[in-house]
Amino acid sequence: MGKKNQKITDLENKWKRALADYDNLRKRLEKEREDFIKFSSARLLDKLLPVLDSLENCRGRLEGEGLRLLLKQFREILESEGLKEIEAEGKMFDPVRMDAVEMGSGEKNKVTGVIMKGYELNGRVLRPAKVRVGAG
Repeated sequence: MGKKNQKITDLENKWKRALADYDNLRKRLEKEREDFIKFSSARLLDKLLPVLDSLENCRGRLEGEGLRLLLKQFREILESEGLKEIEAEGKMFDPVRMDAVEMGSGEKNKVTGVIMKGYELNGRVLRPAKVRVGAG
């Protein structure tokens, strides 16, 4: 009877491990599916960022209620998809979220100007901000 009990215990342990492995696999696949859905629009949004840049540049040269409303609507659509502007002006330089393209006068490692806005998609950097950093 001892061998039978040992075999039953071994089989129970293997069964419990298999169930735990299956549960872990299910959780991992669910997370991957959620990430896929969350970031599936990244390529399209990345292609739309230059359009947003151009519209914002036009706003500086052209005045008009129509352009202001268009920009507001476009930003709202992008934000509803999870896009968020990276705040860089006046912040300490963050190499993960920013690219330093110029060094200039100002407090060491502090962003003194934004050359091109950066954006995150659901907390992940889509395009780093291109910034001017103080040399100290």
